[in-house]
Amino acid sequence: MAEVTAALVKELRELTGAGMMDCKKALAAVGADMDKAVDFLREKGLAGAQKKAGRIAAEGVVDTKISDDGKDAVIVEVNAETDFVAKNEKFRDYVKEVALQALTTVSDGIDAFLNEPWANDTSLTVAQKLSSMIAIIGENMHIRRFEKVKACDGFVESYIHAGGKIGVLLQVASNVDNPDLHEMARNICMQVAALKPLYTSRDEVDADYIAKEKEILLAQIKNDPKEAAKSEKVIEGIVQGRINKELKDIVLLDQVYVKAEDGKQTVKQYVDQVAKANNANIIIQKFVRFETGEGLEKKSENFAEEVAKQMQG
Repeated sequence: MAEVTAALVKELRELTGAGMMDCKKALAAVGADMDKAVDFLREKGLAGAQKKAGRIAAEGVVDTKISDDGKDAVIVEVNAETDFVAKNEKFRDYVKEVALQALTTVSDGIDAFLNEPWANDTSLTVAQKLSSMIAIIGENMHIRRFEKVKACDGFVESYIHAGGKIGVLLQVASNVDNPDLHEMARNICMQVAALKPLYTSRDEVDADYIAKEKEILLAQIKNDPKEAAKSEKVIEGIVQGRINKELKDIVLLDQVYVKAEDGKQTVKQYVDQVAKANNANIIIQKFVRFETGEGLEKKSENFAEEVAKQMQG
């Protein structure tokens, strides 16, 4: 059997664009036969994946998966380069498989998740399956993130907006589990998707954040002669009023419920209304909101320039 040398590994990598370790494994598996090694990588879907790794993948899909008993759920984001691929059925089916695997994973982060066996084909890791999909679809892709939610006393509800642009999980604690409560939870998921709160309740708001906001508001008042002339008690009331107004924007339960008929009912009041109608104790414990590509640099494309380049090349 021929020896697998560094020169052979380098040559195979240049031919296929596959990763260094994948090339080494391929050569070892076929007795250092270059042609067979290329075929080996192609069959595994690894050839070509690395050549796409530098491209910006900021489009994609957010998906959720909930266990049959409604107690466990996961939300995942898988990125691709273009919105066109994000709408591709093969890509979306792959994202569903990723979500299903993430639902049961014991990994606590992306790196560990990528290194675990792919459930549908344990001869591959999750990372190798991803490389295979990159080769098949022809765009750079990333499994960017996932987060799991577990409801011990209650259930988890989900909502996907705009075909996967935004996804939401909502953890609800309750002694009742019926269609009315699931409808309520789904409505609140839609609220989270639309109004993007930062916190579930005021209890989550960091005390340092409140202190800093008060400091800024007091400085604003002192810089306004008319406001600064007011009594300390009045100024304190003004500051607290402005803080409360701010919290109504960023705290889910304090937000005005988007479907409120009177335009005044808060999300908390809506939850209390449903609880009373169903003789239930309901606590909205947590939400998770993923938006595709948030925080990522988007690729700037000019279609006319792209066509022109192709015609010249």
